[in-house]
Amino acid sequence: MENSVSNNRAKVIGTMVEPIKFSHETYGESFYIFTVSVPRFSGTEDKIRVMAPGLLIIGNDYSVGDKVIIEGQFRSFNDMNEGKSRLVLTLFAKEMEVYASEYDEQNPNTIYLNGYVCKEPVYRTTPFGKEITDILVAVNRGFNKSDYIPVIAWNRNARYAQNLMVGDNIQIWGRMQSRTYYKTISETEKEERTAYEVSVNRMAINEPMRDEYSDGYC
Repeated sequence: MENSVSNNRAKVIGTMVEPIKFSHETYGESFYIFTVSVPRFSGTEDKIRVMAPGLLIIGNDYSVGDKVIIEGQFRSFNDMNEGKSRLVLTLFAKEMEVYASEYDEQNPNTIYLNGYVCKEPVYRTTPFGKEITDILVAVNRGFNKSDYIPVIAWNRNARYAQNLMVGDNIQIWGRMQSRTYYKTISETEKEERTAYEVSVNRMAINEPMRDEYSDGYC
């Protein structure tokens, strides 16, 4: 059985941009949510949604504007709203503290996943000729659960990923990213939403004779 800690590892260094709010309670344990802004190398930012257990929050004086370092797992769950299911992704915090200057901020957003392709990859090109492949990866978690993580590969990685098959066991190194889009509700109404996914930096299939490919971060 795969180790659920070793096959899903994420780390961010970012700034808290909203107050911590109570989310829910399960089996007597409380959970809280908030958002951190994490810089990209390109100068833009990703807004990463974080869920943290009460033991990391209660008794600690975190506030908007604090720079924090968080380590944990990128997890998914289905949110039912008006009879419709929507995949929601959060960074589940296992460790969290105020950022200290001795930490290396060279890579403020990193993730490693080891999972299985669970949907046929979709290869496409943008109007500007950039190649993209969308992959849905199932990553095993404890208690017979799995997290379903949307993954996006670019250019050379995209050409490699388009040949993946459902059931392939792959490793992915990259970063978590957020993307804002507008959902059409009616002819006169649109709703702003945020999608979360993993942008691939490097990937490999867990079979012999398959090469690894890599591109740079954004």
